[in-house]
Amino acid sequence: MDAQLLQRGFTPEPLKPALYRELDQNGFAVIENVIGPKWLEQLRQTFEELVEEEGEEAGVEVAQMKGVRRLADLVNKGEAFDAVYVQPALLTAALHIFQRPFKLHSLNGHDPLVNDGLQSLHADGGQPETAEGPFRVVNSMWMLDDFTTENGATRIIPGSHRKLGNINDYIEDRMADHPEQVHLQGSAGSVAVFNGSIWHSSYINHSGRFRRTLHCAFIAREFDQQTNQREYLRPETAERLSPLARYILDVD
Repeated sequence: MDAQLLQRGFTPEPLKPALYRELDQNGFAVIENVIGPKWLEQLRQTFEELVEEEGEEAGVEVAQMKGVRRLADLVNKGEAFDAVYVQPALLTAALHIFQRPFKLHSLNGHDPLVNDGLQSLHADGGQPETAEGPFRVVNSMWMLDDFTTENGATRIIPGSHRKLGNINDYIEDRMADHPEQVHLQGSAGSVAVFNGSIWHSSYINHSGRFRRTLHCAFIAREFDQQTNQREYLRPETAERLSPLARYILDVD
């Protein structure tokens, strides 16, 4: 346990035993009913407003991607996102994987467009030194819409978080389908949590229906953030942060 988390107001929300097993063995798990209906509608509305407002500049703080509506630095773009990176079940799952202190890596948005959105298989945190870790990154996908194979639900390779060496040592064509891949399917309001060392990627949205998600990623505290929250933090955001949020963002 991270003593600072408890001192700052974190109350663990124990997961079902099956979810802990899935995180350990498969490298990912889907937690259902995390986002209530009112909050879900607020997140969807804010997502659309930001895409419209930012236009061609949307996502530039981190990375833009062809065929995908991207958003970045969401910590500073509305109160709707304040509860995302301090959600108790999410922090409990992250701590289970890290087994040491961590902080927010970045909070971004992602929505693949029709017949587009395919990424090469990759690992967000690289491969671990040993099959048991330590692991560098934990990511999560907040499902603002139903995630299905038809609308491009993220593909993931179960157990690949324990593979040692470089992903290129195992896969010749990382854009191609993998024989062991499954899709992170779930209903809107669910949150998929996965070990950052697992092989995964965005997939093709064949249906054209929305597949909006928030990527809320954490990184072990000894490493740099993807979005340096101290540099990006806006005064209006700082005013509403709790002690726990300030610790997770690493802005003290």
